[in-house]
Amino acid sequence: MPKYLYSGNYTAEGAAGLLRESGTARHEEAKKIVTSMGGNLEAYYWCYGEKDFLMILDIPSESMAIKFSLAIGAWGGFQGKLTPIITVEQMDQAISTDLPEMRLPGE
Repeated sequence: MPKYLYSGNYTAEGAAGLLRESGTARHEEAKKIVTSMGGNLEAYYWCYGEKDFLMILDIPSESMAIKFSLAIGAWGGFQGKLTPIITVEQMDQAISTDLPEMRLPGE
């Protein structure tokens, strides 16, 4: 199942909701959403610095992950970024794949 990192920053509205509802409530809601899509919420963390939160998710398909990202983004409580995560096995498979012969720009 494809794995993704979803990270972002809360808007003022989103931060107010977190303060009102608790971190546990936010975690449980994220878990419920991902599970309802047939996925798995592997990790959920808050952080400070460049990002306010991050989640590691398994989502059944790329199209479902895109829909998840758009639906969550439309809410407006935070601005998020969906990043595919590449496993060691996927990297090894990609590295072992031969590219077709091509001429790069400037060559």
